[in-house]
Amino acid sequence: MPQALSAASAAETEPAQELDRLAEIACDVIARARAAGASAAEVHASVDTGLNVNVRMGEVETVEHSRDRGFSLSVYFGQRKGSASTADLKPESITATLEHACAIARHTESDPAAGLADAERMAAHFPDLDLWHPWTLGVDAAVALAQRCEAAGLAVAGIGNSEGAGVGSGSALSVYANSHGFLGREHSTQHSLSCSLIAGNSADGMQRDYWWDSARAGEDLMDAEALGRRAAERALARLGARPVATGSCRVLFTPDTARSLIGHLVSAVSGGALYRRASFLLDQQGQRLFPEHIDIIERPRLPRGPASAAFDAEGVTTREQPLIERGVLTRYVLGSYSARKLGLASTGNAGGVRNLVLEPGALDFAQMLEALGSGLLVTELMGQGVNTVTGDYSRGAAGFWVEHGRIVHPVEEVTIASNLRAMFAGIEAVGSDLDARSGLMTPSVLIGAMTVAGS
Repeated sequence: MPQALSAASAAETEPAQELDRLAEIACDVIARARAAGASAAEVHASVDTGLNVNVRMGEVETVEHSRDRGFSLSVYFGQRKGSASTADLKPESITATLEHACAIARHTESDPAAGLADAERMAAHFPDLDLWHPWTLGVDAAVALAQRCEAAGLAVAGIGNSEGAGVGSGSALSVYANSHGFLGREHSTQHSLSCSLIAGNSADGMQRDYWWDSARAGEDLMDAEALGRRAAERALARLGARPVATGSCRVLFTPDTARSLIGHLVSAVSGGALYRRASFLLDQQGQRLFPEHIDIIERPRLPRGPASAAFDAEGVTTREQPLIERGVLTRYVLGSYSARKLGLASTGNAGGVRNLVLEPGALDFAQMLEALGSGLLVTELMGQGVNTVTGDYSRGAAGFWVEHGRIVHPVEEVTIASNLRAMFAGIEAVGSDLDARSGLMTPSVLIGAMTVAGS
């Protein structure tokens, strides 16, 4: 049996060597599962490392080193499935995990949808997606970077306090293998920078806001001082916020808030919600949900993409494919299990979507404000008032009131409400200001009418 991983982290050894060890463990366990009577088996094994530091008012608050290992196994005895996992890679822990998974599978009920993804759908080509960019950032350098970010924000007139600044740097090595003979390796890095500041004072009122950035490579992050100033400007802009009168108006979502709208769409067209009949978009494949000018495309192989991958969580090859094309829902979001439950085929989305892009329009943000005319610009959303069974939407919001394309005053303590189906169909314009910091990439979105409940 392969030796367990040593205490050396992926950052301290070559990624290829660490991945070889994970692959050796995975293949050995699959062989042992087959010897124990399993008709099929699959393994996920990973090693993640990270450094996170936080400072507040120039002083270090936290320094956290993380080194996490994971091993999960699913075995199939026909169509009876057993799964088990462990947080370490010691031989005795892996042996116990294998025994538990087999015991569960022998005693569980048969499920006609259970099983590995189809063998012919396994990925065969693994292009370099440029995801591995280790950041040789020690604790002192990370602290200094966070301090510079926060100091730049605190230096802006009107900023009186801070909730802190943070720097994060992490790497992930993982292997997925199954008894089809598939073996896929992934190695990636992710780095981040954030700052949250407080404007005003206790006598005249205070407001907080923040900004953040995330990238595969440290050099792709926003300049630290510029990020701190951006957080300060956002906090200052919210001073004097007040509710607006209750009524119906046009609503413009900034790119970072528009992301949640696409997230609700993905939830509603995901296989789990559909086969449980818990979605307002049941039986809507091929139907128009958005205006004709809307395209939403999954691009899982973008170089340095925040969610790029050559294969999904079951080894199925990923490919560029539309979700919404000219306003029409072209497919659902399916792994092999949910696809079988629905009588369909996997879309290569076990584990979720990867770089789903709401295609930008032609208008920059200033032009989007002009298109809004008079209405609410939403910069922050609060609460969880979204029902994907009915599509009903109601969330707390903050932002700015706009008149004739110009911001008039900040807004807080309002609720925006509608139905997601009506919101999707009511998108009048999409901006050119694409936010690519997340696996859901969105520009600003203008919706023709929503109810705003305020004073």
